[in-house]
Amino acid sequence: MNNPLLTNFDTPYSSVPFDIIKPEHLKPAFENIFSQTRELIDRIINNADKPDFSNTLVELERSVYKLNLVSNVLFNLNVAETNPEIQDITRDVSPMLSDFSNDIILNEKLFARIKYVYDTTDRTLLSKEDERLLEKTFDDFVRHGANLNKEDKEKYRKITNELARLTVDFGENVLAETNDYFLHLTDSANLSGIPEDIIVQAKEEAESRKLEGWVFTLQFPSYVPFLKYSDNRDLRKQIFLAYNKRGLNNNKNNNCEIVWKIAGLRLQMANILGFSTYADFVLANHMAKSPEKVYSFLNDLLTASMPFAQKEYKEVQALAEKLGANYTIESWDFSYFSEKLKKERFNIDDEMTRPYFKLENVEKGVFDLASTLYGLTFKQNGSIPVYHCDVKVFEVFDKDGSFLALLYMDYFPREGKKGGAWMTEFLQQHKTDEGTDVRPHVSLVFNFTKPTKLKPSLLTYGEVTTILHEFGHALHGMLSKCNYQELAGTNVYRDFVELPSQIMENWAEQKEWLDRVAIHFQTGEKIPADLVQKIIDSRNFNTGFASTRQLSFALTDLKWHTLTEVIKGDLIPFEQEAMSTTQVLPFVEGTAFSPSFSHIFSGGYAAGYYSYKWAEVLDADAFSVFKETGIFNSETAFRFRKEILSKGGTEHPMTLYVRFRGQEPSIEPLLERSGLKAR
Repeated sequence: MNNPLLTNFDTPYSSVPFDIIKPEHLKPAFENIFSQTRELIDRIINNADKPDFSNTLVELERSVYKLNLVSNVLFNLNVAETNPEIQDITRDVSPMLSDFSNDIILNEKLFARIKYVYDTTDRTLLSKEDERLLEKTFDDFVRHGANLNKEDKEKYRKITNELARLTVDFGENVLAETNDYFLHLTDSANLSGIPEDIIVQAKEEAESRKLEGWVFTLQFPSYVPFLKYSDNRDLRKQIFLAYNKRGLNNNKNNNCEIVWKIAGLRLQMANILGFSTYADFVLANHMAKSPEKVYSFLNDLLTASMPFAQKEYKEVQALAEKLGANYTIESWDFSYFSEKLKKERFNIDDEMTRPYFKLENVEKGVFDLASTLYGLTFKQNGSIPVYHCDVKVFEVFDKDGSFLALLYMDYFPREGKKGGAWMTEFLQQHKTDEGTDVRPHVSLVFNFTKPTKLKPSLLTYGEVTTILHEFGHALHGMLSKCNYQELAGTNVYRDFVELPSQIMENWAEQKEWLDRVAIHFQTGEKIPADLVQKIIDSRNFNTGFASTRQLSFALTDLKWHTLTEVIKGDLIPFEQEAMSTTQVLPFVEGTAFSPSFSHIFSGGYAAGYYSYKWAEVLDADAFSVFKETGIFNSETAFRFRKEILSKGGTEHPMTLYVRFRGQEPSIEPLLERSGLKAR
């Protein structure tokens, strides 16, 4: 069989030839590449020359290039355009990859060469990036079992193999639970309060399923506005419970046992490696360094946030009672009544701003911002193969006209795509042995409001901030200027990786940028100045509540990963205990977040979810420089690009940050921006 994954890609910029790749190509490609890569590793091990940085560290880094490329293809397809066949392949390949990784890291001869270079190399003869590659490679081997005895190595192999399988199962179960539920309405009376555009979407969703009436799903563009606008409390409760029982139902997609197994296996792995908890293991290679420091950080934010959250809850409850609610508001009521309070207080809601945020205009506004700040230009290229017809690809060029990157944009929800939004890469930036700069192929995936037969895709303000957030990750990948894939782009500490993304969100709150991007999709008129001011005035509405909600997730993550013994039981009280100090609304019986908490159980944020709040401190502090010099100041942007975005993981994050900022970050700009300073 002619396998396109095993040949050089004959496409523009050697992009992935999605148009000719079939599922049956994937597993044979891995098997072939495993064999090829093992030969390259054997060549390193059997090299008769004395081990040095070039013949050991660099050769090892280069040896996994093709494996990384094909892995990126499979795993990106499995989250963005999956099907049962791809899911089966992913389930088969994941433990194979774990075994292969263990074969490399636990190879005593290979580690002996790495250790020799680590122990004997004069660091003054290395560049900072070379030194970082040496330190990181040695540390990764040690952290993943290279120094273990034979018995513990076998235990480690079994644990990592099982974790690889379980995390894939977890993600597939969440996707199945999300897809399996839908709320089918046939009585128009049940649509009371829901905006017309959302009703049209629900009508088209029903038609796509060959049903009469209207269908609402657990996809965010459907689920969130239903909770926010539907006047029918019983239906709000129904869809809320469906969303918050994902992975908790008594069916084949139940994730409860998987969650306990993952947490237990992670603890066992950490113990084998010499750490008390999995969080200790993870955080040793983060800016925060320890669970104690993370707990201290989160509790400081909680102390600042909780008084505001409780005050906001009382205000929403008071409005609900004023409007005739003779009950204590529950989780399925809060969005509904808080939206009414926001409208009463600021005379603004998503349906007022949505007509000004046509997707294509927002996309152009984001690209124009990158042009203003960094001199980038974007040109759509329809000849580059894509994995779904919704996907658009842009060539990205630098200020001097040189090619910088490919950028894939995938905007809309579908059955084969998991929820949320994320940045990923098919190809990471690096340099070849000959010094050629291989530019990255970056992908942004969203689940935005779909266009309807009557209107284009019109975004909520929250979706506008989401595209800015993910585009910040894309800039981190596209502006990378490193030698090694291992250190390029977003390959940084987890609690630093959100800085480039979250700093971009700040522009969504700036009048000067909103004036450029917000144009009415029908009239072509710019957004009125008073509406812009309402957006700015309302930006801190319910920020205390939003902060405590994020803190509840971070504390739950830490509780799972600071376990000191393997346990099993009812995860609902376990989770409620973790969230207890952050709880503002009453707990909802029979629901839990952990069985669908993909960030930590099938993503890369285990013991690291706090990094979103950690990075908020960094981004608020860093953006204060832009506010001082001008939000479109190219000199400030150039320094941010040079010291942060281009450096990847070539130096310690705090070193990079201080070089840009001139000092370590302060929490004060975040508290001030969020309105969480005591007044």
